[in-house]
Amino acid sequence: MTPPPILRLSFAANFSVGVNVMLKLLEKAAKVMGDYTDIEIIEAHHRHKVDAPSGTALAMGEAIAHALDKDLKDCAVYSREGHTGERVPGTIGFATVRAGDIVGEHTAMFADIGERLEITHKASSRMTFANGAVRSALWLSGKESGLFDMRDVLDLNSL
Repeated sequence: MTPPPILRLSFAANFSVGVNVMLKLLEKAAKVMGDYTDIEIIEAHHRHKVDAPSGTALAMGEAIAHALDKDLKDCAVYSREGHTGERVPGTIGFATVRAGDIVGEHTAMFADIGERLEITHKASSRMTFANGAVRSALWLSGKESGLFDMRDVLDLNSL
């Protein structure tokens, strides 16, 4: 009898090590500051990128919303055009920039009266993503069958 094949798969919306560390930091920041601050996600990419907001920006919003026990689809604001009046409390705003040859920049802002925390990741080379994928593949080589993500690869669940 032939043993079942070993299938190891690592799936990630973004293989950048820095982006995945940032997502973990956002969870922690949201738990401490999220209910008391205005939250905005600002992302920038090259002029040829077709989706907006980017998958990474949405992952940031999901990480923050999850930490606050919210559903992103219920609290996300993707455009402020035509909105009048004060900001609605508890929302997560998104702003998108498409310009030049920007590889990828993502910032989450937790803004309160008198202080603001910004957590930013900037990719200056697409090699960042390839390096993370290679790191993931090397990590997978010693594992049993399973579906993993970059939180597993980087041991972020233990933080």
